[in-house]
Amino acid sequence: MKINKLTSIGLLLLFLYLMQFILGLKWEWLYNMQQDEFYKRWSGLGLALFIVIQWLLTFSRIVKKLKKYSFKVTSLHKWFGALSPLLFYFHSMSFGYGYLMLLTYIFLVNNFIGYFNLDVIKSTNEILFKGWMITHVAFSMVITILMVFHISMVFYYK
Repeated sequence: MKINKLTSIGLLLLFLYLMQFILGLKWEWLYNMQQDEFYKRWSGLGLALFIVIQWLLTFSRIVKKLKKYSFKVTSLHKWFGALSPLLFYFHSMSFGYGYLMLLTYIFLVNNFIGYFNLDVIKSTNEILFKGWMITHVAFSMVITILMVFHISMVFYYK
């Protein structure tokens, strides 16, 4: 197993996110902004767009006309994935409660799984590949469903 640059960046950002949460560290200016309804909605929109953009990889692999872009989209997918803890941090410093905590856990675990993709593991084992892919995509689907539910609740109750 060889840790590449993107995996290193992603793991570092994930570690920093978890440490700031565990130690209760926060930037007051960002925390105060996160309490503002306007900021929460716009940063949430940014995070939602990020998640939608991550799904472009799937479409580039299953839509014939987009297959020629698959390699480029894969590279972007990995870069965005590596930076995702930072994007998540700007939206929320905490894990939330209830379904938001579940959404946060699954989001962070899926990031961790993504960092150890087959480029890093360097395995040609088909069972490992399929298991990794099914887990990563299944978690991505749950994240997307919970995200849509979260957005619905935010706009329904506000």
